[in-house]
Amino acid sequence: MSTDAEMQIYGKAAIYLRKPEKERMEAQTAPFDSKNACYVADTKELYLKGLVTARTEGKCTVTVAHPDGTKEEGKEFKEADVYQMNPPKYDKIEDMAMMTYLNEASVLYNLKERYAAWMIYTYSGLFCAT
Repeated sequence: MSTDAEMQIYGKAAIYLRKPEKERMEAQTAPFDSKNACYVADTKELYLKGLVTARTEGKCTVTVAHPDGTKEEGKEFKEADVYQMNPPKYDKIEDMAMMTYLNEASVLYNLKERYAAWMIYTYSGLFCAT
């Protein structure tokens, strides 16, 4: 990954291409439970963040975090509807091929976060999504 100094060639546009170095460093040190952090399927929002609290016979019990800040504990999902979440250091990453977990939920979350921050260019291997 490039440093802020290397991104200076893009001038004012740099903030629309990549997170500032300070923000990237903070994300790398943020606490994260890689075994239990997940996305779960939702009919309204498509995917929501969650935390697996128990696994039994093809089912997962998840504490779901809603966009309004409320949490719903003890919701059960099929294991196939629970997707692993990438560590915070991959939030708003410009090249999605670098993600640890390249699943639909992670890709859509990344695109949503980048577009909300006006970071319009995103790569996934050989392809650019704008």
